[in-house]
Amino acid sequence: MAHHEQYHLRVTAGPTYDRNTHQDVLVNSEDPLTIASEHIDAKIYMRIKDYRGLPEGSPSTSPYFSHSKHVYDRYSISFSFTPKNSIAGDQLVFGNDFEHPIRDRLPPLFDKAFGIVKWWIDPGLDGDVYGDEPYLYGALLSSINVLRIGSKDQSSLENNLEEHDEEDYVVYEEGAEGDGVTLREELGIPGGSAQRQKYFLAEQSKKDFEFEAGREYKCDFFNPYLDFNEFALKIGYGMPAISIIGHWDGQPLRTHTLRYVLKNKETNTELFVVVIQLLPTVEAEEDGAQSAEEKFEMVHGKEGKASDADLD
Repeated sequence: MAHHEQYHLRVTAGPTYDRNTHQDVLVNSEDPLTIASEHIDAKIYMRIKDYRGLPEGSPSTSPYFSHSKHVYDRYSISFSFTPKNSIAGDQLVFGNDFEHPIRDRLPPLFDKAFGIVKWWIDPGLDGDVYGDEPYLYGALLSSINVLRIGSKDQSSLENNLEEHDEEDYVVYEEGAEGDGVTLREELGIPGGSAQRQKYFLAEQSKKDFEFEAGREYKCDFFNPYLDFNEFALKIGYGMPAISIIGHWDGQPLRTHTLRYVLKNKETNTELFVVVIQLLPTVEAEEDGAQSAEEKFEMVHGKEGKASDADLD
């Protein structure tokens, strides 16, 4: 059985599933990863509490977790995006998917845990984890914790900075900016996060919304349940932690990845992809890395990208 001390994490992101297009995400940094493609312009921030991973020397935490609304959260994927083509509100989804079946790797009690997640955390979650191409998606409008609608009039936003920027960290909060305020009011979208999520569980509410080309949207996805230190789901309510590491089957740890995707379901087009990957510490040491730079290069390759063997 593997233990969490035997591995470290690597986080990459890019515009497609192809990890040759990915860059390393600077976890717990306020320097976002920027993505520009034919479909989207986006910026991504990744925060993980008690982070232990690449690049070497990454901060173990972020001031984000000292914010009053996030002291209990274990991670956050914060992102802003501007679509280059309009997307129907019921077609933009965010969640996890996998290239290969995972049914034989799912730990005991997974069905029960998923039922609790769907009932308590995200009633709009839909998917098939036992299929050949497993996925768990939720409509962005009802699944994302924070949705902030931006303005199409960028000149009105010159001095509009994210909350808490004076403390050198970014925290997106529910609401709107510029003419996004009027848009939100006209559509009758509730002001609070929980109320907005419930409002968009109705199919017609999602269909009445459109992610407009040229308008910026800011989002934050976080929770206190997923612990990347153990790749474990910790729901509580009397349920034991469900850990991938605890049920490791002896296969190379590098085969374990968790992939988040923002996707246009109508066109089956990914807009950006974030990959959180386990890398075995013991293998890195046995391969003879003598310094942080050599260890980093061994994992990422000389050009900062992992070899095909690392990504399979």
